Amino acid sequence: MWNLPNVLTLSRFLLIPVYWFVFEAGFVKSAFFVLLAAGLTDVLDGYIARKNNLVTPIGSMLDPLADKAMLIAVILSLVLSHMISWEAALAMFLRDAGMIIGSAVSHFRGKKTVPANAMGKLTTVLYYLAILMIVFELPYAQAYLWFVIVVSLVTSIIYILQFNLLNKRSVSS
Repeated sequence: MWNLPNVLTLSRFLLIPVYWFVFEAGFVKSAFFVLLAAGLTDVLDGYIARKNNLVTPIGSMLDPLADKAMLIAVILSLVLSHMISWEAALAMFLRDAGMIIGSAVSHFRGKKTVPANAMGKLTTVLYYLAILMIVFELPYAQAYLWFVIVVSLVTSIIYILQFNLLNKRSVSS
């Protein structure tokens, strides 16, 4: 459990209250840089784990959970500060909650889960870009956010199809 990638993943959980404190103190743009630091730990933990054969079951479970927890904190802060609509927040929250619950249920039922892939990573990058655009009040930020929400829903559907295919193969094998 205590290897560098897992410590980096756990540090992402610790950055959530830091983000929240900085955001609530009125330093919205600075809070974005806390979010970027969390994103950097996300990139580093995966890279280090794969390169050094340090991938662990707990790390594989905690990594996406840390991502989702941070995203939920960011969504909540943005909606409470009226920077995004409740509808956008609800769409993002329901998608992520569905993915977390579905993954947990599948894991406890002994099903194989689909590992993070390029589409999921791209969706995360697109969300970070949308948040950047919103925080820095760039043109078309809200429209871009809705575009990313649609992309994330499509990505979720693809994950579900991959999950079904993976588990159908393992049953017939």
